[in-house]
Amino acid sequence: MLEVNEISKNFQRQKVLSDISFYAREGEILGLLGPNGAGKTTLMRILNQIVKPTRGHISFGEELLSEKHISKIGYLPEERGLYKTMAVEEHLVFLGRLRGLNKKAAIQQTQHWLEKLGILSWKHKRIEELSKGMAQKVQFIAAVLHEPDLLILDEPFSGFDPVNLRVMRHEIEHFKNEGKAIIISTHNMNSVEELCDRVLLINKGEKVLEGNVLELQEAQTELLFAVTFQGNMLAFANALWVGFEITEKKEVSEGIYEVTLQMRHDNDINNLLQTIMNVVKIIEVTTVKPSMEAIFTAHVEPQKEERSE
Repeated sequence: MLEVNEISKNFQRQKVLSDISFYAREGEILGLLGPNGAGKTTLMRILNQIVKPTRGHISFGEELLSEKHISKIGYLPEERGLYKTMAVEEHLVFLGRLRGLNKKAAIQQTQHWLEKLGILSWKHKRIEELSKGMAQKVQFIAAVLHEPDLLILDEPFSGFDPVNLRVMRHEIEHFKNEGKAIIISTHNMNSVEELCDRVLLINKGEKVLEGNVLELQEAQTELLFAVTFQGNMLAFANALWVGFEITEKKEVSEGIYEVTLQMRHDNDINNLLQTIMNVVKIIEVTTVKPSMEAIFTAHVEPQKEERSE
């Protein structure tokens, strides 16, 4: 659906993006991840043709991305772009017309989505009267009512309670099953694990990681171990020294602990066992599938340390 080829963006002398390449496929959800200031928003604005790249090109299907593709893209920005004094229905019809719908179709789609998301009774309310969650629903409708082929959603779950969060996830999964390509930028790693098929992680304007979520987790499994032991926690921690890092620990009963360890400096399970077997009584050692949050942190924090030196 979408192919991005070596996109770079400079604002005056500041490089914001550097040679970013990736693709988004039909029927797939791609998670766009990165810390604040990584360049995610600039990248999404380029995809929406709000700003132009300094270098590189983007293909939409078999064609170079151009203005004619605007009607095929739905964009939910993190910064809410709604006119506060307009009524909900009036506003959505207006935005639908801007996306290429005729008036009748815009009205029908607006009615459909307001009813589907349970806010039909609010259609005559002004935007400024809505709660944050309600306004987020209206913004989501504005992104999808013209039935785009590609959805670009920036922090789509912001402001939702657990019930409405589940509703929005269901709608996004429905779009995926319809064969739409979806790009989600979010800091909610639980949503990434539950929704996304692949992830693209950028930091300081550069791509640092890309791949299938499950495959990335499996690739990191050999680096994380859960150890259950009987003995002294302080002695256990001292024995590890710098070769292993404790990421989680808890005492499950008196004198028995469960600890999650991150391998360092090319250490493996054999090194771990040799290090601790004479210090504590080992009950169980298992591999741990890391969370996306752990993978995110592992690829971002080292670069923060380098910048601070």
